[in-house]
This record gives sequence, C-alpha cells and structure tokens, in this order.
Amino acid sequence: MTRMAPALPGVLRRAAPALLGYAAVRTLGLLVLVLWSAAHDKSAYTLLTARWDALWYAGIAERGYGHEVRLPNGDVHSDLAFFPLLPWLERVLASVGPLSYADAGFVVSLVASLAAAWGIFAVADHVYGRREEGLAHSWEEERARPWPRRDAGGGRVGVWAVLLWAVLPVGIVQSMAYSESLFTALAAWTLYAVLTGRWVTAGVLASLAGLTRPVGLALVAAVWGAALVSFPRDRGAPPADGARRVLALLLAPLGTAGYVLWVGHRTGRGPLGYLDVQAGWRNGFDGGYAFARFAVGKLTSFPSALAGLGLIIGVAAVLGLYAVGVRQRQPLVLLVYSGVVTALALGASSYFGSKPRLLLPAFPLLLPFALALARSRPARSALVVGGVAVASALYGASWLNGSGPP
Repeated sequence: MTRMAPALPGVLRRAAPALLGYAAVRTLGLLVLVLWSAAHDKSAYTLLTARWDALWYAGIAERGYGHEVRLPNGDVHSDLAFFPLLPWLERVLASVGPLSYADAGFVVSLVASLAAAWGIFAVADHVYGRREEGLAHSWEEERARPWPRRDAGGGRVGVWAVLLWAVLPVGIVQSMAYSESLFTALAAWTLYAVLTGRWVTAGVLASLAGLTRPVGLALVAAVWGAALVSFPRDRGAPPADGARRVLALLLAPLGTAGYVLWVGHRTGRGPLGYLDVQAGWRNGFDGGYAFARFAVGKLTSFPSALAGLGLIIGVAAVLGLYAVGVRQRQPLVLLVYSGVVTALALGASSYFGSKPRLLLPAFPLLLPFALALARSRPARSALVVGGVAVASALYGASWLNGSGPP
C-alpha cells in the first residue's frame, strides 16, 4: 500500500538546510574554478560547458545523431555512445530562449544537481531520519513501519548525505554540462518512489534515467529486485497494488532498451550494435581485469606507485562502504542500485581516470558516513566536511584545468 507523504511545502522546508548547504559547497567549487582558470589564462565557463563530453552532447542537440570521429589508429568515436535525454533537454531550452546548446546544458545540470541533492536528502531521510535507534532497517521492516515516524535526528543524516555528495573530489562534475547530475536526480527520486511504494512513478523515472546514461541498468535492476521481492510479502494486497508493480516492471527498462535497440537498428548491427559503438571508443566491460592491470602496473615505478597505491586504497574504500551498507541492512533497492553502479564503474575496461566520475551516482555508498557525521558533534562534523569542501574545490579546479577529460 502506498503511504501518504507530507505536503510539498513541508517536505521542502525539511530539505532546505541540505539544499542551502549544497548550494554553498557548489558555489565555493565554482568560485575556486574561476580563480584557478583565470590564473592559467583559461575560461572556467568553457571548461564547464564546451569540452570533452559536453561538446558531444551539444553537438547532438544541434544536429542530431550521426557524427563520428575517425582517429589515426582506426578507432571510431561515434556520438551514438551518448544517450539522448540531456541533448533533448538542451534542444528544448535552446529553442525557447536565447541560450546556446552549451548554455542550456549548463542550466540543465545546475537545476538537475539541486534536484539530485533534494532526492538524496529524501532517500537518506526516509531510511535513517525516522529511526529512533539510528540503524538501518531491512527492506521488510522499512515497508512495515507506520508513516511518518520521526526521531530526534530532524533530517541530520539527509543533510550530511547531501553535503558528502557535494564535497566528493569529483563534485565539480555536478556543475558541468554532463549527464551525471541529471541521471543522479532521476535515480534518487526513482529510489525514493520505490521506498514509498509509488511503483508507477518509479517505473517512469527509471525509464527516463535509462535514456540518460548506460548505467540506467542499475535502476532497472533495483526496481525489478524490489518489486519481485515484494510480491510474496504482500500477497494479500489489493489487486491494483500488484498491477502497479507489474507496470513498474514493464516501464523501468523501456528507456535503456529503447535506445539500445534504436542504435542497433540505425547501425544495422542488431541488438548488440551499441556494444560495437562502445568498442569504437575502446570501452567495454571485462569485470575489472583491465583496471586491475592498470592499477598494479602503476606500482612498478616511482612516483606512479603512489597513484597506483591510491587507486587500490580507493577501490578498497568503495567496496568497504558497500559492505558497511549491507551490514547496516540498507533497503534492498539501495543495495542493488549502488552495487550495480559500482560493478559497472569498476568493471569498465577503459577510461580509468573517469572512474571516480562514473561512481558519482552511487550516493547510497555515502550513507554510512552520513550516519556517522549525524551521530558526531555538529561542530566537529562541520569542520570535517568544511575542510573536505575546500580540498574538493581545489582538486576540482586543478582537475578541470588539466589535459585529460574528467
């Protein structure tokens, strides 16, 4: 049964501290980027809107699909590798106002990043903010609890979850004309819809996320897993409730499947045509074998050994956070989602420098940290997150002013 949620103004007031904190962190990151770029005779706005993937999205918005670049080594970089929702939105915004396609992409990312922050708060607050003991309940316990029990936490876990997402070292990507913010917004609200029993909404949002990035498969798996587990538990539920879950199962994969099948038809290579397109970018999935070789290879010389060691520690930290989420009995839908996002990011066979960005949507991994910060003294938590925010802003500015794509 779908539980009633609080009225929208009340929900927004509860999320306001998280959104204001998020805006402050992102403003700091952008200000540092502007100053750093100016010191290196570069345009911060160009770095955010007209380089790397942002150029591909703007190009699709302007002329549609069909552009490709043939490299001297024979590789073919086709714009079919990029999913269509972001360029569609860029085209719509550019058509109704004075914005360029690049400007429109920047606006979409700014709005989507706030929507993502709100969605992350909603998920974290729903899972942790109504817990008297502060420990994550299982999926079954979560669904059985009456709505809306609240504890003394007052949304603190949700606020810290949003701030942690904002201060990630690659957080500057949230302000770029990339699709990460848009996807994370759709993902967070999909997960929230599942947690609150809004199955049709979850299916629609998951389908839209599937039109945004290939990792939309993680949401399909999450919606399917949660829905299938819920059927035997809610055997006595009204037939209409079961019908909504079935509809969610049907809707969730439509975005991903539709685009992949369209690419296969356009290329004449059938259902696997999208994999051929990715192969042209030397991208694929090998379970992490190539990434492991890359990391271990860094250990063979100095100073690259420090980078290799950092990679190994980073991967161990990500896997450790997932294990903590399992021990804290996060809801099944979150575990499936973050598990698949992590597997796809770490198992990709190329673009090793982009892996932190590919993990950006896996925000449930941050919930154990958010819970720890909420339990700590507010001043101490604020000092820790504030220091990380400064370091993240400096790192993001340096990163974008480098030679390679994020």
